[in-house]
Amino acid sequence: MNVLLIGSGGREHALAMALAKSPLLSKLYAAPGNPGIGELAELVEISVADHAAVVAFCKANDVGLVVVGPEVPLVAGLVDALEDEGVAAFGPSRAAARLEGSKGFAKEFCAKFHIPTAPFARFEAAEPAKDYLRRQGAPIVVKADGLAAGKGVIVAQTLQEAEAAVDMMFAGAFGAAGASVVIEAFLEGEEASFFALCDGTRAVPFASAQDHKRVGEGESGPNTGGMGAYSPAPVVDAAMEARVMAEIVEPTLAGMAELGAPFRGVLFAGLMIGAHGPQLIEFNVRFGDPETQAMLPRLEDDLLALMLACAEGRLGEAAPKLSERAALTVVVAAKGYPAAPKPGGEISGLDEAAKEAVVTIAGARREGGRLLADGGRVLNVTGLGADVREAAARAYGALGKLRYEDGFFRRDIGWRALSP
Repeated sequence: MNVLLIGSGGREHALAMALAKSPLLSKLYAAPGNPGIGELAELVEISVADHAAVVAFCKANDVGLVVVGPEVPLVAGLVDALEDEGVAAFGPSRAAARLEGSKGFAKEFCAKFHIPTAPFARFEAAEPAKDYLRRQGAPIVVKADGLAAGKGVIVAQTLQEAEAAVDMMFAGAFGAAGASVVIEAFLEGEEASFFALCDGTRAVPFASAQDHKRVGEGESGPNTGGMGAYSPAPVVDAAMEARVMAEIVEPTLAGMAELGAPFRGVLFAGLMIGAHGPQLIEFNVRFGDPETQAMLPRLEDDLLALMLACAEGRLGEAAPKLSERAALTVVVAAKGYPAAPKPGGEISGLDEAAKEAVVTIAGARREGGRLLADGGRVLNVTGLGADVREAAARAYGALGKLRYEDGFFRRDIGWRALSP
């Protein structure tokens, strides 16, 4: 089977590595891909936003499945355009992707279908939002309603910080994503990411992970797209997994079907696990980045076969098999990230690092024989081990083989799992 992979980041490089192992795969294409993906797939120049062009490519090249990595094409309805023309795709429809595309929709959905989440209110203007903030007090969470590349959430510790976040969003800091704002109560507990595969009527657990959003060590500095992750999340044991499936995933699948938008693909539930059990922070409708880079090296089943089963509505009842080993991913970013990452720095030593860990490219380009940084998050280095401590040792050992003077990384990824 020929497969087209949509996306260009570290998540997609990890997906490409897993798909390349499948005996079902005949040829892998990627649009637009990156230099790492290009070692596994034929890179094609198609505008992903041009749905007709993607459909035409698939028909001309006998593509049997399209795997959509990032959220923007899903929210824009790429899966609908493909399926309307008889091309199978892994990912939800535009209607189902509203779970990520609109935080307001997701919160109202949770209220309707009794999915545990923080109390909230939704606003279309700054002054009513700030009035609400003054009544609620801090700490409190302010979210841009739409897609904001993982940066549209402000956990405000003071009322002044919350009001500034509201003003920033309504002033256009996140474009159309901030035209509507969701304000919700601050939840206490331990965060975790939980992933389930779905075929529209059935869901099975895939894996758990924990990521690190803050740019600095000790969870300091601004939020980023993610500076590292590890899998599995110790807080999601078998009993907690069963609760998440029963209280969050299965009601979500039933609710979306009731709304006429059955969910197919991977459902990513961002959780807060505390005294009240699992509560939903937010939904995503695709694999996480960098959680995917930590989860997929643990997968022992055929990813392509699983994705096909989701797309075709024939997912089995058994959960996919993952190794009992732990994996830990460290993100290497360009200096200045997330505000103003420095472009163009040369990267070397990847072959040496890859002898000790899994190295995926997130934001880099080839220029002649050199690999140059071309984004905020540039590389991911994933170590595997019997536990998180061993996985971390391997990841950081491999990082010592890299040479990238314009880059930086956090040195405390996995701290929560490693704390005594």
